[in-house]
Amino acid sequence: MTDPQKNALLKVARETIAAAISEKRVAKPATDDDDLKKEQGCFVTIKNGQRLRGCIGQFIADKPLIEMVSEMAVLASTRDSRFFDSPITEDELDELDIEISVLSELKKTDDPLSLRLGIDGIYIVKGYASGCFLPQVATETGWSKEEFLSNCCEHKAGIRADAWKKKDVEVYLFTCDVFGKPMRDIK
Repeated sequence: MTDPQKNALLKVARETIAAAISEKRVAKPATDDDDLKKEQGCFVTIKNGQRLRGCIGQFIADKPLIEMVSEMAVLASTRDSRFFDSPITEDELDELDIEISVLSELKKTDDPLSLRLGIDGIYIVKGYASGCFLPQVATETGWSKEEFLSNCCEHKAGIRADAWKKKDVEVYLFTCDVFGKPMRDIK
């Protein structure tokens, strides 16, 4: 992804978050860039300093990337259930950092330990239970491969920590193009 494409997506995310927090109508983003019109999954992460304030994404895209970023920005800023008790306020908008993770396709693996820490994200599925970690989670936590997989199982999917070793559990790997900026620096 080029710098102008990244900047366009960050600008859409900033404008969307500001509108959503202010309870204003969120405009549907438009672009002439064919790459930003492709259907592609993404996550939008919002932090205030080191403190997570929202993170929501979708692996399978059902609309152009630029629209997916806008939709995930609204959801991350207003619908992340972890923050219903302390929603983002207009006063903190200039203190927020936005990070966008544009996702590759999911690839099922029979060897979960083949993942590359800090490069591959994981998506773990057992029946109706599922959980994921973006690649940057491994870097931020310093976890080993086993810890990365086990924490995803237990704390995200709500299944046994060692479930990733079982045949009835599906493990998918994916990569991300990750970029971000402080909201106040996005023009």
